[in-house]
Amino acid sequence: MSDENAGAHVRRYFVSGTVQGVGYRYFAQRAAQRLGLVGFVRNLGDGRVEVLASGSAKSLGSLRAELERGPRGSNVAEIVEQEAAFEIIASGEFRIEYDR
Repeated sequence: MSDENAGAHVRRYFVSGTVQGVGYRYFAQRAAQRLGLVGFVRNLGDGRVEVLASGSAKSLGSLRAELERGPRGSNVAEIVEQEAAFEIIASGEFRIEYDR
Protein backbone atom coordinates (compact mmCIF):
# COMPACT_ATOMS: atom_id res chain seq x y z
CA MET A 1 0.00 0.00 0.00
CA SER A 2 1.41 3.40 -0.95
CA ASP A 3 1.55 6.37 1.41
CA GLU A 4 -1.33 8.07 -0.43
CA ASN A 5 -3.55 5.06 0.39
CA ALA A 6 -2.53 4.95 4.05
CA GLY A 7 -5.66 4.93 6.17
CA ALA A 8 -7.88 4.32 3.14
CA HIS A 9 -10.23 1.38 2.91
CA VAL A 10 -11.71 -0.26 -0.18
CA ARG A 11 -15.17 -1.82 -0.24
CA ARG A 12 -17.22 -3.52 -2.90
CA TYR A 13 -21.01 -3.41 -2.61
CA PHE A 14 -23.44 -5.57 -4.57
CA VAL A 15 -26.86 -3.92 -4.45
CA SER A 16 -29.96 -5.91 -5.37
CA GLY A 17 -33.62 -5.00 -5.72
CA THR A 18 -35.10 -2.42 -8.08
CA VAL A 19 -31.80 -0.69 -8.80
CA GLN A 20 -31.52 -0.59 -12.59
CA GLY A 21 -33.44 1.85 -14.76
CA VAL A 22 -34.11 4.20 -11.83
CA GLY A 23 -30.99 6.43 -11.86
CA TYR A 24 -29.21 4.39 -9.19
CA ARG A 25 -25.75 4.67 -10.77
CA TYR A 26 -26.00 8.47 -11.00
CA PHE A 27 -27.29 8.61 -7.43
CA ALA A 28 -24.35 6.48 -6.22
CA GLN A 29 -21.84 8.55 -8.19
CA ARG A 30 -23.10 11.84 -6.73
CA ALA A 31 -23.08 10.42 -3.19
CA ALA A 32 -19.55 9.03 -3.56
CA GLN A 33 -18.22 12.28 -5.06
CA ARG A 34 -19.83 14.31 -2.26
CA LEU A 35 -18.08 12.04 0.27
CA GLY A 36 -14.69 12.35 -1.48
CA LEU A 37 -14.50 8.69 -2.50
CA VAL A 38 -12.87 7.21 -5.60
CA GLY A 39 -13.96 4.14 -7.54
CA PHE A 40 -16.82 3.19 -9.83
CA VAL A 41 -20.42 2.03 -10.11
CA ARG A 42 -21.85 -0.24 -12.81
CA ASN A 43 -24.87 -2.33 -13.68
CA LEU A 44 -24.44 -6.11 -13.67
CA GLY A 45 -26.14 -8.49 -16.08
CA ASP A 46 -28.07 -10.17 -13.26
CA GLY A 47 -29.94 -6.97 -12.33
CA ARG A 48 -27.69 -5.90 -9.46
CA VAL A 49 -25.52 -2.80 -9.25
CA GLU A 50 -21.86 -3.07 -8.21
CA VAL A 51 -20.15 -0.21 -6.37
CA LEU A 52 -16.41 -0.20 -5.68
CA ALA A 53 -15.24 2.67 -3.47
CA SER A 54 -12.11 3.74 -1.62
CA GLY A 55 -11.79 6.26 1.18
CA SER A 56 -12.03 6.65 4.92
CA ALA A 57 -14.04 4.17 6.97
CA LYS A 58 -16.39 7.00 7.97
CA SER A 59 -17.04 8.04 4.35
CA LEU A 60 -17.61 4.41 3.32
CA GLY A 61 -20.11 4.01 6.15
CA SER A 62 -21.93 7.12 4.94
CA LEU A 63 -21.89 5.78 1.38
CA ARG A 64 -23.42 2.50 2.49
CA ALA A 65 -26.25 4.39 4.23
CA GLU A 66 -26.87 6.33 0.99
CA LEU A 67 -26.80 3.12 -1.06
CA GLU A 68 -29.38 1.57 1.28
CA ARG A 69 -31.67 4.56 0.79
CA GLY A 70 -31.23 4.82 -2.99
CA PRO A 71 -32.90 7.33 -5.30
CA ARG A 72 -36.63 7.85 -5.70
CA GLY A 73 -38.07 4.90 -7.62
CA SER A 74 -35.52 2.39 -6.33
CA ASN A 75 -36.20 -0.37 -3.84
CA VAL A 76 -33.02 -1.74 -2.29
CA ALA A 77 -33.61 -5.32 -1.15
CA GLU A 78 -30.07 -6.24 -0.06
CA ILE A 79 -26.48 -4.99 -0.02
CA VAL A 80 -23.63 -7.48 0.15
CA GLU A 81 -20.42 -5.76 1.29
CA GLN A 82 -16.91 -7.14 0.73
CA GLU A 83 -13.37 -5.89 1.28
CA ALA A 84 -11.49 -5.24 -1.95
CA ALA A 85 -7.87 -4.74 -2.99
CA PHE A 86 -6.36 -1.25 -3.27
CA GLU A 87 -4.86 -1.84 -6.71
CA ILE A 88 -8.29 -2.28 -8.34
CA ILE A 89 -8.93 1.48 -8.29
CA ALA A 90 -6.88 3.04 -11.07
CA SER A 91 -8.24 6.59 -11.31
CA GLY A 92 -8.53 9.38 -8.78
CA GLU A 93 -12.25 9.89 -9.42
CA PHE A 94 -15.56 8.15 -8.94
CA ARG A 95 -17.00 7.16 -12.31
CA ILE A 96 -19.87 5.29 -13.91
CA GLU A 97 -18.76 2.31 -15.98
CA TYR A 98 -20.92 1.49 -18.96
CA ASP A 99 -21.26 -1.77 -20.88
CA ARG A 100 -19.00 -1.91 -23.86
